[in-house]
Amino acid sequence: MSSKVPIRTTGAPAAIGPYSQGMRAGEFVFTSGQLPMPPNGERESDDVVQLTRQALANISAILSDAGASLSDVVKVVVFLTDMKDFGAMNSAYAEAFSEPYPARSCVEVSRLPKGVPIEIEAVAWIGGGQEP
Repeated sequence: MSSKVPIRTTGAPAAIGPYSQGMRAGEFVFTSGQLPMPPNGERESDDVVQLTRQALANISAILSDAGASLSDVVKVVVFLTDMKDFGAMNSAYAEAFSEPYPARSCVEVSRLPKGVPIEIEAVAWIGGGQEP
């Protein structure tokens, strides 16, 4: 078996370029940055809370196809086009994760694909019940 296995799911939007939705490498699953769009690719809201929930739902779908879940996430990177959205993002983010929380970075960027205000990527550890 290859040490790198691409993850493809219909539960999240298809990749819009030459990349995989996710990649399993050994005991880790890496998701590509997820835009806040449902699988059909049509943005349904401008509300940052809803957009955060959608991006995390996409991550959850990718992880599920790799045999993981949000509870396996060890690192998250959040990209915002405006840090004024940090509080709204953080409230929706807190609904998805519980202690021990994953490590996280949040950075402001000038633009994101498709003009969205948020993109989220994650790394999950699926080490078979042993501590990393």
